[in-house]
Amino acid sequence: MRFSLLRMFGYFLGGLWTAWGGRKRIEAKQRRNLRRLVEKARADSPLFHRLYADVPPSSEVELRDLPVTRKPDLMRAFDDWLTIRTLPLEKARAHLADMSKIGVPIGGVAVFRTSGTSGEPAIIVLPSRFLEYSFGISLARFERYHWKFLREMRERGMRVTVTGGNGHFAGTGYNKLVRSLHPRLVQGVTFVEAEQPIARLVEQLNAIPVSNIVTYPSVLTILVKEKEAGRLKIEPVILNTGGETLTNELRERVRRAFPSLKYGILDAYGCTECLVLSFVCSHGRKHVHEDWVILEAVDDTMRPVPDGTLSDTALLTVLANDAQPFIRYDIGDCIRFHTDPCPCGSPFRSFEVEGREATLVHVGDATLSPLIFELEHERARRVQLAQTGEREFEIRIDAADEATAEVVFQEVSQSVQRVFRDNGLEDITVRKSETPPQLTASGKFHEVLPLRGVKREG
Repeated sequence: MRFSLLRMFGYFLGGLWTAWGGRKRIEAKQRRNLRRLVEKARADSPLFHRLYADVPPSSEVELRDLPVTRKPDLMRAFDDWLTIRTLPLEKARAHLADMSKIGVPIGGVAVFRTSGTSGEPAIIVLPSRFLEYSFGISLARFERYHWKFLREMRERGMRVTVTGGNGHFAGTGYNKLVRSLHPRLVQGVTFVEAEQPIARLVEQLNAIPVSNIVTYPSVLTILVKEKEAGRLKIEPVILNTGGETLTNELRERVRRAFPSLKYGILDAYGCTECLVLSFVCSHGRKHVHEDWVILEAVDDTMRPVPDGTLSDTALLTVLANDAQPFIRYDIGDCIRFHTDPCPCGSPFRSFEVEGREATLVHVGDATLSPLIFELEHERARRVQLAQTGEREFEIRIDAADEATAEVVFQEVSQSVQRVFRDNGLEDITVRKSETPPQLTASGKFHEVLPLRGVKREG
């Protein structure tokens, strides 16, 4: 696997040229890239060859002509899905089972896995072309604002990524991969594992001259509490978040806790299937890289919803990855495209993300957002509510000391039961757990863990 600066520069120049041409040039570029990907998938992927048997010729195909694809179906046909024949599923799984090979290419491609938040992990294959795209196109979208904070960030200290370190996840693996291929591109970047005890995490961060932290909003919540308590001493100039929904409440709390944030929070939107899906402009809006990515907001029948309407799910097409085609791929996120032009002047459409079905709690006929549970407690480092049955929950506590654990449980339990009563839910069991709060395999911390596969009553 090789990283070509020349090809990266080509994506950079192409990205600039497309943006300068406005909507007409963006849509023309997107259409060409889509038809090229469809032709490649049709020719070299046995799965897509079958799937597109009745689809119009590739040179004439439109997005609406293509069927929706879903992760379980694609993973079941993994060996027929890829356009390369050198990486069967068995070989990919063996590679992912070896922790010493995180970020190490195999057969000319990189292999990562998703955390399985939505119920099932996926194996993601990235060719060199995608790496070159990710750096080149990102630079093409930079405004003066981005160049300014990048320069100051490098002068002030290190860029620290706080994420899961115990698996082949993109948070750590992607940067390790780039470091091995072209170290200068990730110069000044270091990693801190999110899974370790909070006291040790804070100690590590305090020992680093931190100018920028890249992490999940759920982990940022923990860091904010440590900063408010005076234990975390870092003074970053900018924060980058992604992988989860960043609420307005957390954003405001972060700003109060970190007055050093000269450039605020850049909340990116991406996924392992497409790490560089969008960019955040100087006005804080998320814009799709539409020349190389197609993001569709659709209802539960997979039909487009109007701009300004929250979708039931979203479909993703990754035009920069022809080794593992993601075409009209259901990613399960609820998004809403803005109806007004962005003040930054970008011709690329902007949108917001509301979250995903996998985070909702189902109890009988009721569907509850995890945001309505108040789980933070001043005497606990973190508290987690886990659904163990349709009407059964347990509270996991990382208390400041053993003496306060019971007090924390009683007060949090009362708060949780109040939420259930306010939503007309009776006969809900809430127990104290001896299990400590758990992070996901990729290093995210979910305060509320819904029970997968809950069947609604009625």
